[in-house]
Order: sequence, then C-alpha cells, then structure tokens
Amino acid sequence: MKNVRTDLAVETIAPEERELPRGVRFSRRERRGVPVEEVEIRTEEGARTLGKPVGRYITMTLPPLWKGEGESMEAGTELLADYLREMLPREGLVLTLGLGNPGLTADALGPKTAAGILATRHLSQLDTEFFRTLRPSAVLAPGVLGQTGLESAELAAAVTERFRPKAVIVVDALAAGDTARLGTTIQLSDSGIAPGAGAMNRRMELNEATLHAPVFSLGIPTVCEAYVFAASLLGEANLEQERRTEGFLITPKEIDQLSARGAAMLSAGINRALQPHLSPEELAFLTA
Repeated sequence: MKNVRTDLAVETIAPEERELPRGVRFSRRERRGVPVEEVEIRTEEGARTLGKPVGRYITMTLPPLWKGEGESMEAGTELLADYLREMLPREGLVLTLGLGNPGLTADALGPKTAAGILATRHLSQLDTEFFRTLRPSAVLAPGVLGQTGLESAELAAAVTERFRPKAVIVVDALAAGDTARLGTTIQLSDSGIAPGAGAMNRRMELNEATLHAPVFSLGIPTVCEAYVFAASLLGEANLEQERRTEGFLITPKEIDQLSARGAAMLSAGINRALQPHLSPEELAFLTA
C-alpha cells in the first residue's frame, strides 16, 4: 500500500510489487481504446487495509484533459456513459450532486458539471410524447459549509428524503498521490464519497447509508500534496523528508482548462447515460 494521501483507490495498491491485500481484486484492460484499471474491495478487511470503503473503483486514464483532444475526449465521454448505463438502475429519478466551491477553480469541478446536466424531472411529467420519453433527472450544487452553514450531506439527505431518487451521482474534485494523475484520470465508484478526504478536509460521507439510495461517485484529480510533487522531482527516497510541506496543495497551471473541459466531459457522459435515445448533438443543444 502506498503511503500517500489520495482519493484514488488504484493509488493505494502496488499490484506489480506485492500481493494484493486479502479481499481486494485488481484488473487492467482497455475499453474503447481507453486504459481502464479496476480495484474491487470485497471485504471489510480489505477496506481497512486500503482505507477505502467496500466497493468497485473504476479508473480511466486519458491524455491531459486541458489539451481538449477531440478524439480522446469523445472516447472518455462514451466510456463513462457506458459504465454509468451498466451500473445505474434502469428506471427512476437520478439526482446529480455537484460538490465543491464554485469560487475556487481547483474545487469547482462539481458545480461546473452540475451546470451541464440536463434536468428533466419537471419535464417528464408533462403530457407530451417527447417529454414522456425523458428519464427524470434532477441536479443540485449545494455549495460548501463555509458558504451555506450546511453540510453537503445534510442538504443531500433532505432532498433525497423528499424526492426518493433511485440513485445519486456525486461529482467532486479529487486529490491524487501522483502528479501524473492530475487531469488525466477519471474515477467512478459505487461506494459513495467522503468529500475532502484526500485534502485533509474530510466532511460527512455521502453513501447509501446516509442518503438511502445507491450513491455513485465521480471525479477527476485536480490537486496533490506539495510533498508528492517534491518527491516526483527528488525521488521516492525523499518522500518522508518532504512531508514537512504536508498540508500544502498544488494544482496544474492549466487548471482553468482542466476544470472546464473535465466538467464538460463528465456532464456529457452523465447526460448520455440518462438519455440514451437523444443524440450527442441534441443533448448539447438542450444544455447550451
């Protein structure tokens, strides 16, 4: 197990170096031309060892998102939609939560993704053939505790108690334990999320126990610890020495493009998964 703070399950193991912890499975494949790594934590023993809840963690690796390469962006969007269609319940309301501070670029991935989601719950109830074909979808960007005085999990629990969604998708910016993962990795999990855990600002968890619905977390690493960056330059042998910078976070200089293009990919993937009968062009028009 790697000794760094990270939100990415794949970074908590080193399958090439040693045997995996008991109750943990790892696989690597390519799908739609995209490298995919999957960590499956099956037991509480494995969860304790890796410091992650029991669940399935899918990691997709793409070229740097800030470059906006059309072919890779499209492949990533389609692959994300594929996985979501496979994992989400086939029918019923899906609530998307965009976590984070919209005023802080490195933390704005969730709110920016929420802004691109096609909300249809109010439309699917209208008595016309087209609107009846839309899957009900709702979206909420709850802000952060310092702005609202309310935990995101508290607001989400109130909404789910009132509207009873069949599933919740939670989008948040993540922290990586390797600088190469910044803006190049998408993680999808069915275990929920503990916002801010990788950045030492852990908040109330959003999972099936707290929201009473299956919770799928989705995110892209936008920050890492400064000591991780220092170790990448000076070598792993200096990792412990560089921990004196613990608590300082760094982000790529292209964070504006990373955040905008990453959010566009995530929202498009969610929309395509929820409204598969609409073309990408139709979805882009409806969310413009």
